[in-house]
Amino acid sequence: MNKKVYILAVASFVVGTVELILGGILDVIASAFDVSISQAGYLISIYSIVFAIAAPILLNITAKIERKKVYSWTLTFFLLSNVLSAFSMSYSMLLLSRVFAAISGSFLIVLSTTIAARIVKPEYQGRALGIVFMGISASLVLGIPMGIYVGNTFGWREVFVVIAVLTACILLAVIISMERLAPAPVVPLKKQLQALRNTKIIAIHLTTFFILAGHLTLYAYFTPFLKTTLGLSSTTITIVYAIFGVAAVIGGGVGGWASDKWTPQSSITMMTSAFFLIMISIPFSVKLPFFLFLIVMVIWSSLSWAISPALNNYIIQSAPNTSDILISTNSSISHLGIALGSYIGGIIIHNSSVLYNSWAGSALILGALLSILVSTRTSSVRSAVNVNE
Repeated sequence: MNKKVYILAVASFVVGTVELILGGILDVIASAFDVSISQAGYLISIYSIVFAIAAPILLNITAKIERKKVYSWTLTFFLLSNVLSAFSMSYSMLLLSRVFAAISGSFLIVLSTTIAARIVKPEYQGRALGIVFMGISASLVLGIPMGIYVGNTFGWREVFVVIAVLTACILLAVIISMERLAPAPVVPLKKQLQALRNTKIIAIHLTTFFILAGHLTLYAYFTPFLKTTLGLSSTTITIVYAIFGVAAVIGGGVGGWASDKWTPQSSITMMTSAFFLIMISIPFSVKLPFFLFLIVMVIWSSLSWAISPALNNYIIQSAPNTSDILISTNSSISHLGIALGSYIGGIIIHNSSVLYNSWAGSALILGALLSILVSTRTSSVRSAVNVNE
């Protein structure tokens, strides 16, 4: 397999860190700009919103441009956005820098996945995508704790300085080692919309939407869940999150391997079924010995990240001519699922108990399972998007 996939994985790691890092240093930033925690939280919200809509637009704009050039310029823009964050003199300036970071970051994730799939042999596509997603999930294990440590020890600005330096290193590696890569054949917008309207693609997107919504119904409130149900201390919760992150990294790799070992659709169906069962079992697991609860949590974390590379591989195989745009829209759909899951989880906590969040999430996972079953019974969209027509 092409070792340059690992460069793309490192880039994804850095982008994942930038997307998630502020959650750990919101209090530091709020204090620095004399704003409330909720106002500081808008820096996360604006990032997610822009992240969801930017990549599909940029893919269309750059559709005819050589991919290495596009990737290099996007990395440069991402680097400058983090330099702007580091030297922001006001809250508004930092907010603007987050918008720029989200625009370039979302595009980098999509470019990383599509380029990774193109620079390896077809039989390695799933594993290549799994490695890229391991980079994203690794930010949970290394990136976020590193950022929290740097932010609290040296200052929040230094967090963005470190990210800018890492981005510069990745840019240099791309310029030196990556070969030029011609853009995929340009598909007219009309045909792209035909692919988006196709039942198979809609079902795949709905699978992504329901998976992320179901997962975030609990994961967005995992800290209060651990405190309420198990009475864990802050130190123990940090250890639990570290274990969760390691499991997520492993899951991303396993998901890519599984989609190559079997077909993407069969591996997604099996993993989604297991995901449903494990979320049903979580409220019962808190009554078990702690080490058994940790086993359940590890399985839950692994599955939550294992499905994404398999879904992207499924998109590539189902609609190869429009896979770039479809992967970008799938990424946007995932952020909408995150928003819905977080919202539903908040309603449950307000009206009932966090103990029941995973059961609400499992109901959404059933929607994902139904969607993937529909997609497997629908014909491929290859003929619908033939670029030679």
